[in-house]
Amino acid sequence: MVDGKKLAVEVPLPSVLEDDDAETERSERLQLGEQRSSQTEVDDVRGPKDQRSSPDSNVRDGGEGQGEEEEEEEHVTSDEDYDTDLELGGEEKEGYDLTGRTCYLKACEKLQVVPASYFLQNMGNSELSMVHHGLGPQGTKALAVPLVTNTSILRLNLRDNWIEGMGGAAIAEMLKENCYITEVDLSDNNLGDSGAAAMAGMLKENGTLVSLNLSGNHFTDRSAEHLGSALLTNTKLQHLDLSYNTLGERAGQCLGDSLSESLGLRSLSLAWNCIRGRGAELLANGLEGNVFLRKVDLSFNGFGKEGAIAVGRALKENCVLEELNVSCHVCLRLGGTQSRMLGAMGSFSPYRKTQNQLWKCWISLTSQ
Repeated sequence: MVDGKKLAVEVPLPSVLEDDDAETERSERLQLGEQRSSQTEVDDVRGPKDQRSSPDSNVRDGGEGQGEEEEEEEHVTSDEDYDTDLELGGEEKEGYDLTGRTCYLKACEKLQVVPASYFLQNMGNSELSMVHHGLGPQGTKALAVPLVTNTSILRLNLRDNWIEGMGGAAIAEMLKENCYITEVDLSDNNLGDSGAAAMAGMLKENGTLVSLNLSGNHFTDRSAEHLGSALLTNTKLQHLDLSYNTLGERAGQCLGDSLSESLGLRSLSLAWNCIRGRGAELLANGLEGNVFLRKVDLSFNGFGKEGAIAVGRALKENCVLEELNVSCHVCLRLGGTQSRMLGAMGSFSPYRKTQNQLWKCWISLTSQ
């Protein structure tokens, strides 16, 4: 019995243990409540700045702050790796200008010339005709810049803009690069010998130009030397107009040598020049050996007696020429030279079949 009482004293009942634990928890809660109330009072005294710097707040917010920093770093990394148009803040990427409008405006600004509104409005058409626009050398240089890459314009007419040698050189450089333009009219622009040299250099490299009008540009015999060598190289040019210049006897010799070996020209105009004497004879000899020309205009040159005989001899041998204009030669009079010229052509019929082709030779011998 004694042993049983001791055991009862030493081993308390479960209900007693539970009561003790409950009291212990209540006391701990009261202590925590007092600590929190005291901490709140201290925080109220310190203010919001001190709360942010308090150690407890750092401990409580440390995990969340670190997590937010990691998320921001990940966001920045993703922005750097994946830039899109939406993230550029409204910036638009500048596309390639097919018409050349932008580069034309920049060229005008650089050369200090007023942009031609007509050009801006029609630079997308297949034909650009800017006759009497007063472009001048500088305006032509600005115009040539966008034409280098323009793929719309096929026919270019810049007649009477007084572009001179400088503008002619700019157009020539453009035509070396442009492979779409097939017809060019640069008449009445005062290109001079320097412009002729530039055109000759272009013809040696260009392989698409079919028609070129260089009428009324004050070309001399020196210009003919440049153009003559170019005609030997270029086989694509079919129509060339050199009328209303000051080409003389030396020009007749240079062009005559070139015509005898030219493979591309189909029509040639040398009207209103000064080709006479020995130059007229050599030019006629060149026509005699050419088998590609169909139309030739030699009017208003004053060939004289020797030139008339040479032309008649050329027509006797040439079976391809369809139209020849030798009107208004001062030295052609009724009888004499004119009769010998007609005699040389006596075997010709207005219609003659040669190599299974029907052709017509029209000759005007109007005398002044």
